[in-house]
Amino acid sequence: MSGEHVLICVAWPYANGPLHLGHVAGCYLPPDIQSRFERARGNRVLMVSGSDEHGTPITVTAEQNGITPQDVVDKYHSINSKALLELGCTWEPHVDPRGIEYGGALFNRTSDPRHKRMVQDNFTQLMNAGLFETKTMKQFYENNPDGSPGGRFLPDRYVEGTCPSCNEDGARGDQCDSCGATYEAMELQNPVSKMNPEAKIEIRDTDHMFYRLDVFQDVLEQHALQQQSAWKSNVRAMTKQWLDMGLRPRAVTRDLSWGIPLPLDDAEWDGKCVYVWFEAVQGYSTCARIWAQDYAASNHELGAEAWRKWWCIDEDGAVPRHLYFLGKDNIPFHTVIWPALIMGLNHAANGKTIAEAVELPGPGDLALESNVPAMEYLMLAGGQFSKSRKHAVWLPSFLERFDPDTLRYYLGINMPENHDSDFNWPDFVEKINSELIAAYGNFVHRVLTLGARLESSPSGPFASFDDLSLTRDVQEKLESLHAEITDSLNRHRFKEALRLAMNAAQAGNQMLQSATPWKFLKVQDDKEYNTLRNTALSRLAFGWRVSRFLAIVMQPFLPFSSAKLWKALGQEGNVSEVHWDSAIDWTVPLSWNDSPPEPLFKRLDLEEILASEQSLVDADQSSEQPSHGVKGGKKSKKKPKMEMNNMTEAPEGTAYLNFETFMEVDLRIGMISSVEDHPNADRLYVVRLDDGTEEGRTICAGLKEFYKPEDMVGKNVVFVSNLKPRPLRGVTSEGMMLAADDGEGNVRLITTDGDIAVGSQVR
Repeated sequence: MSGEHVLICVAWPYANGPLHLGHVAGCYLPPDIQSRFERARGNRVLMVSGSDEHGTPITVTAEQNGITPQDVVDKYHSINSKALLELGCTWEPHVDPRGIEYGGALFNRTSDPRHKRMVQDNFTQLMNAGLFETKTMKQFYENNPDGSPGGRFLPDRYVEGTCPSCNEDGARGDQCDSCGATYEAMELQNPVSKMNPEAKIEIRDTDHMFYRLDVFQDVLEQHALQQQSAWKSNVRAMTKQWLDMGLRPRAVTRDLSWGIPLPLDDAEWDGKCVYVWFEAVQGYSTCARIWAQDYAASNHELGAEAWRKWWCIDEDGAVPRHLYFLGKDNIPFHTVIWPALIMGLNHAANGKTIAEAVELPGPGDLALESNVPAMEYLMLAGGQFSKSRKHAVWLPSFLERFDPDTLRYYLGINMPENHDSDFNWPDFVEKINSELIAAYGNFVHRVLTLGARLESSPSGPFASFDDLSLTRDVQEKLESLHAEITDSLNRHRFKEALRLAMNAAQAGNQMLQSATPWKFLKVQDDKEYNTLRNTALSRLAFGWRVSRFLAIVMQPFLPFSSAKLWKALGQEGNVSEVHWDSAIDWTVPLSWNDSPPEPLFKRLDLEEILASEQSLVDADQSSEQPSHGVKGGKKSKKKPKMEMNNMTEAPEGTAYLNFETFMEVDLRIGMISSVEDHPNADRLYVVRLDDGTEEGRTICAGLKEFYKPEDMVGKNVVFVSNLKPRPLRGVTSEGMMLAADDGEGNVRLITTDGDIAVGSQVR
């Protein structure tokens, strides 16, 4: 049996609200495209995810609505799992139609008792291996608003304030939704209790268990080095930032009752549970095990241990391919924390303790990730989608009104792979009507409607005109496109792959335009006419093969319309089960469906959509659909439609910046006067900069592996002077020096050409 074992791990959505389009673009559409492609290639795919049902987002929602956390997760697990299925995500069937040995899929829940037991078992293994330590930490504590005795510790999401990085209000206690920065809770400025803003909060000591991430520093650096060629630039950069800061022990328990109880009998641990970051990432492993228990126990050669095929390195050293799909804010959890947990579990399973060096996985061990094709953000009206701030277009609501393939196309062609992209209704309508329908939909409809006007036969109307010798040029074009699409999907370049597939539709349209088959539908007793007719209709007949090509290569992106087209072509079975390479098999016998051809898609009316969206805004929807106000939600009177459509678009890989925004950045020249080691971060320097003021300034820089201190002193460098000061491990950094990074391990400071006074502005 051929086929590579591929584990597709999908970020677990919090079950505290409906999914929005930002979730879909960043986390849920890309893995479905990938899984469909891998299955079509003949690989053995197991896709795992589910609802993340613990943690403070759940309890916050419950408290805000006066219901229990269980009520919250039950409601939104049902809503979200249904929406993902309606979007076409392949969470069902649970077993691959080719057989259990080919894998399947499971969208599970972290409230599953089996998941809880597995997490507790892993907790115990790591603890027994000495990979935990107990530490006293500072945490915000909310006193009772009425002044009565007692109160409660406030987990991160129960605290809001001003982001220490971007100065945005409404930042969470551990992370800012606006800029994506993570930080220690004590760094948050102007902190208040999210649930009781008027309550007095203070800082108290509390004991917690910490995972010894610092033990994994060296081996994670080895792993990151090995992954440089696979990871995208955003993954490399964020991972490097974490490693450069130097890893420290991280809490694995928290003061919260909603979660997995600690497997400890000591009373001192009452009122604490497993920290959700420690628990949720383990869902990738526990979900695979639960899938094997439920679906493979009786009919797989390994029974309930079938999950090992997708998780463990075999005796010959063959490694299953692990792909993790998530948004950019979760990158460090999947390139630093989760690998450290996997290696810790391997370490413990091999009977080793913290006294022994940690090693990269070997035969029999759990495998690390092969790639983390993390996405940037899909923006809404220039701002990030957010459930908590009720700024979103909600997936369930969208699917009630629109064809799911239109959303899959728009998000696929606008996917935030390398930079943030934006959702707006005018662009959505434009791309569906002018691209999807005008190029793809119209081509296949022309082929089918013209074919329906020809005299049919048992083999269909095209059988007598199927002369491949007359279409060699188009065959070669499609074969080339097929190879390019395959390469793009292998590299997780979904936008690029979809654009290439659309090029095939354009090639089909060009073929029909040059052949003009509609001129030769009638039979005439004229030799010259019939010669021309045979050539033109052979191109039309090949249009059937182009349509079949499109049904196969579009299937990962547009499964519903591909299935509809497959049926319209008279092909048997399911297009999702057809081998990928069959798209360029020109020997497949032609078939036909005598039913009247129907368009694949319906045109969209922008005015109707905008009116509908505005009515939703005016109606002030409930928390399930809190806000539909989006860019383009109100008709603009400032610019005519033609002017808006002719605006210059940013090239691929580029996000245009407003001139006014750029001018707010104050770049200046400074001279490095001294360089010292950071007292609390092994990978950082503390740089003193002469910036033309009496005080000068201090900047923390992760340049240790690229420069010795003596090589930096005396250099005139470019720095950002108006960056908000930010504490970094006890040292306040007052700016940022600019450096160039070629992605190959070479980093150089940006310096001046010749002498110029310190403090000079860079224009």
